Amino acid sequence: QVQLVESGGGLVQAGGSLRLSCAASGRTFSSYVIGWFRQAPGKEREGVSCLSIRDGFTYYADSVKGRFTISRDNAKNTVYLQMNNLKPEDTAVYYCAAHRWWDMYRQCVYMVPSDFGSWGQGTQVTVSS
Repeated sequence: QVQLVESGGGLVQAGGSLRLSCAASGRTFSSYVIGWFRQAPGKEREGVSCLSIRDGFTYYADSVKGRFTISRDNAKNTVYLQMNNLKPEDTAVYYCAAHRWWDMYRQCVYMVPSDFGSWGQGTQVTVSS
């Protein structure tokens, strides 16, 4: 298993930006799929964005497409989520998750939380109106 630590959350006004980081340790994650999920109070955890490290495939939920960008720094074993033009409805705890690649479409499009075996502790993002 890979260990994940998120950072970069905080309070920002609507229209602002934040960059979340997900640092992985324990194993090289070149064969992993990394997903960003979020969970708002009273709502189910939802997939926001996903990156397949081995081939660079990326996925974005419709709600964040054009505003969020997922990227990686292989040397630092870190995946980033750049969030621009934030909206109050983006307020949630954001989690990064990882699993070995086995089905890119299932893992990185459907983004079912139970398909990811490693999770970070989460970081709070609050967007004020």
